Amino acid sequence: MIKTTVYLPEDLEVRLDAEASATGVSKAELIRRGIAMLLESSSRPKRVRKLPVFNSGRPLTPDAMDDTLYEHIKEQAARR
Repeated sequence: MIKTTVYLPEDLEVRLDAEASATGVSKAELIRRGIAMLLESSSRPKRVRKLPVFNSGRPLTPDAMDDTLYEHIKEQAARR
């Protein structure tokens, strides 16, 4: 796990302490659960889109690859 510092308004800290005491669940676990619930209900895509794979039959230079990817992204954006 990665440690993160979160600043809470006093009223949320009091409510969080009360919930942790009442349920026997640590404040850290309650915060993790709350973040997980927020992210699960998010309308953003839950998976990362993979970059398209191109097979031109010949190797591309880095500049040519950039141009090809740029054109693909423009085509995808135009379809939206």
